[in-house]
Amino acid sequence: MKYNLIIADDHSMFLDGLLSIFNEHEKYTILFTAKNGENIIKYLDINPPKSVDLVISDLSMPSMDGITLNKLIKEKHPEVKTLIVSMHADVSKIGTLINDHVDGYIPKNAKKEELLTAIDTILNGSSFFSDTIKNIYQDFLFNSNKIKEKQVMLTPREKEVLKLIAKEHTSQEIADILMLSKYTIESYRKTLLGKLGVRNIAGLTRYAIESGLT
Repeated sequence: MKYNLIIADDHSMFLDGLLSIFNEHEKYTILFTAKNGENIIKYLDINPPKSVDLVISDLSMPSMDGITLNKLIKEKHPEVKTLIVSMHADVSKIGTLINDHVDGYIPKNAKKEELLTAIDTILNGSSFFSDTIKNIYQDFLFNSNKIKEKQVMLTPREKEVLKLIAKEHTSQEIADILMLSKYTIESYRKTLLGKLGVRNIAGLTRYAIESGLT
C-alpha cells in the first residue's frame, strides 16, 4: 500500500535529508513540500484531503508554525494525520499539540528507524511520541499533580501566610498584617515547610510562584 505525505520545514538541509530517506521506500510518495504551514493549508484546501495521509511538520516556521498548522489541519481536515519533528521540546508546546490531537512528536535528532516507526505507527491508526517527549510531558504532569495536591492541603490562612512569605515579609511583619502573634506565624512557617516538603524560605517562595499564589 502506498501513502501520500506532505512535509513542512524551513530548513533546506533537513528537508533534503527527509526526502532522501523517503526515496529509499517506495510505499511513500511526497506530494508537496513547503517552508511554512500557510502553504500546507492552501494545498489541503485546494486538493482533496483524502489524497493526503500524513503531514510531517517542523515546529518553528515563518508565517505559520507547526502548532497552528496542526490545529487547522485537525479542525478543517481531521482525516489527515500529523507528525511533528522538531528540535524544540517545550512542555507547553507539547501540551498544546496533545490537546489539539497531534498524532505524533519526535525530536529532529531521532534516528531514521524511529522516524519510520513513528510514521508507520501513525498511518496504522495509533499515536507515536518519542521517549524524550513522553518523559518531558509525564514529568510535567506529575509535578503539576503534586502542586495541585499540595494546594488542596493548605488552609486559607496558610495560603495568606505563604503569599506574604513569598513577598519577603518577616515573621513580625506578617504577624502585624494578619494581627497574629509572631509565635503563631513561626508555627505556620514550620507547618508550611513540612506540608510542602521544602527546606527553607526559598522553597516556600518557589512553591508560591509555581502554584500561582503570587
